[in-house]
Amino acid sequence: MVPSDDPVLHQVAKRISKPAAVADLAADLFVTMREEGGIGLAAPQVGRSVRLFVTVADGPQAFVNPEIASRSRERLSWEEGCLSLPRLLGDVERPKRVTIRGTSIEGQPIEINADDLLARVLQHELDHLDGILFPDRMKDLRKLRTISEEEWQSRFTKSDDLKNTEM
Repeated sequence: MVPSDDPVLHQVAKRISKPAAVADLAADLFVTMREEGGIGLAAPQVGRSVRLFVTVADGPQAFVNPEIASRSRERLSWEEGCLSLPRLLGDVERPKRVTIRGTSIEGQPIEINADDLLARVLQHELDHLDGILFPDRMKDLRKLRTISEEEWQSRFTKSDDLKNTEM
């Protein structure tokens, strides 16, 4: 994981011309994500400025060059955390439903309609590809809070409870 002040986290990642060329990186992202207790991880979070992220929020999936094709007007506020910003939490309002399009590692088109937690994870990870961290989406940064190391670690003890893991 790169430090939160690393410039790679604050820049727009480059498009990938050959999805198969990032297969090893995707595999590494899955390993790192699991080791860190997350449910999503984007390439910039490990220092690679390419448009790739992985998630296990709805089964393991890798997205190459993802983009939001549509979003609902209905919005939800939900507490988010991030592996790049350990121990920080804050409420972020996002569309409740999104349609994401991209490409698989095998070069096949992907389109996924997502709502609730999956929609949130996809939007959070896609933000990383655009150089946006979750506090950038908060309406009131005074509500950004720091939790103890013990509470942070406790969020990773229930791997079956995705609401208690970080993106």
